[in-house]
Amino acid sequence: MSRYFLEVSYKGSAYSGFQKQDNANTIQAEIEKAFFIIQKSVIDITGSSRTDSGVHALQNFFHFDYDNPIPPQFLYKLNAILPVDIVAVNIQQVNENAHCRFDATSREYSYFLHQEKNPFLHDRAYYYPYTIDFIKLNEAAKLIIQYEDFTSFSKRNTQVKSFQCRIEKSEWKKEEKLFVYTVKANRFLRGMVRGLTGTMLQVGRGKISLDNLKNIIEGQDNSKAYFAVPAKGLFLQNVEFPAAIYNNEG
Repeated sequence: MSRYFLEVSYKGSAYSGFQKQDNANTIQAEIEKAFFIIQKSVIDITGSSRTDSGVHALQNFFHFDYDNPIPPQFLYKLNAILPVDIVAVNIQQVNENAHCRFDATSREYSYFLHQEKNPFLHDRAYYYPYTIDFIKLNEAAKLIIQYEDFTSFSKRNTQVKSFQCRIEKSEWKKEEKLFVYTVKANRFLRGMVRGLTGTMLQVGRGKISLDNLKNIIEGQDNSKAYFAVPAKGLFLQNVEFPAAIYNNEG
């Protein structure tokens, strides 16, 4: 049995997240269905990051086990079957114990918002037509990087045993007419990026102070954070793995 990593990119607007669900269309379900059509075999894929409903990914990875070699033209055939909003970018054999979730060393997300109405951004960025203090936004982003316990930014009903995350990048940038928040960490909690984004926007609008933000983080109470930003502005940008997981013979 060989293990493979499949790199994919997708627009999540039409899907109820990555993970397979009853009576809902998901990224996992579409990929597994396309694989079965090509190979006449059932696989169960595991994702590196379980993106929520409506969240997009420029790069995500899934692993699966398969008895036979992957045939030539597999990616071409897979993309011919997958919907237009999902693309298979690459497939590579890895070590048999490699795990695309647990072996990932970092993940990077970006959240996009625009302040001018734009029909070409409505499903890929958050329309936020309010005055924002950009300096305060970045002060808030720098404050976040000082902490490791993000209990306050995890949604309820999560099964994680630890709320510790090591953030190595947290910054806001202006890209043409967009405000973009980028955060990179070893792991993320359920709803964490949207919670961070929504709470920082309250700082940027002068609704809460940096001291308030500090108290929210240290209070470890998610009822104080602001999660009310839509999924459509969130993109999983990058997932990194150690070189040791790759099987050079594959």
